[in-house]
Amino acid sequence: MKAVVIGGCGHIGTYLIPRLLENGFEVTNVTRGKSKPYKMSGMWTWVQSLVMDRTQEEKEGSFGKKIAALNPDVVVDLIAYNIESLDQIVHALEGKVGQYVYCSSIWAHGSASTVPAPEILPRHPFGNYGIGKAQCEEYLHRAYRKSRFPETVIMPGHITGPGWNFINPCGNLDPKVFEKIGRGEAIYLPNFGMETLHNVHADDVAQVFMNSILYFNRALGESFHAVAPAATSMRGIAEKMYQWFGCEAKIEYLPWEKWCEATKDSGFIASTENHVRHSDNYSMEKARCLLNYNPRYTIFEAMCDGVESMLERGIITI
Repeated sequence: MKAVVIGGCGHIGTYLIPRLLENGFEVTNVTRGKSKPYKMSGMWTWVQSLVMDRTQEEKEGSFGKKIAALNPDVVVDLIAYNIESLDQIVHALEGKVGQYVYCSSIWAHGSASTVPAPEILPRHPFGNYGIGKAQCEEYLHRAYRKSRFPETVIMPGHITGPGWNFINPCGNLDPKVFEKIGRGEAIYLPNFGMETLHNVHADDVAQVFMNSILYFNRALGESFHAVAPAATSMRGIAEKMYQWFGCEAKIEYLPWEKWCEATKDSGFIASTENHVRHSDNYSMEKARCLLNYNPRYTIFEAMCDGVESMLERGIITI
């Protein structure tokens, strides 16, 4: 069995590609050649790498054709963000692939009316990223209904783990928040800190992707959340992180405008606003029941794994 992973050196591919190899797949990693997996092992010796610039190849109309020419049984696409990109590869793969697994996002939901939100809720996305992912998801499901194109959509939460900066208890990517917690200093949370985050360890996301391939007969034409067992409030995860560092929690709650003044950084403010507006809380039951998904990490455990890496790499010091 041949598997092609598009963008396999990132958060998900770092953990997915070794799983594919363990399950007997021949794996080709399509990459721009500008990055390495976050976690290396000798298993990567067995991975074939194909260096391609997707953006350039799509402009030339050749990307999908080159993927199809690899004669894959399974294609895992981790880096398609719009209909135009998706349309090219789907048309190239029609009738030539056993399964196409697409990486969407929980943000394709937008504002959820019911929590923990199931996959079947109507989509109300906002922001270019969420809207683009929702459009791609609908495109694929329509292709399945119309011509039985063998697609599966995976919707990860906020991917967390060692090797990169991830969403902190304030809902942004500022690593200094963890540094302050580790030093026992005060941090600021917007409102009362009761909005929720749904981080998930990258290895658990990879498990959902892998299981969707192993149980492909249950996965075709479906969307699945790849999330931790339960969402956690900003306040709750901050308190646990203080505890992990052995410090007394020092959290100050500020009205939104005051929190923005204290934070200052426009990028961090925009990120937190998006996370507050989404207040993510999603159900993993469908993946558990149909794909035998059994996450190894809670949100807290995923963050601890990532923070240990930040300390080792000198991203934060305490």
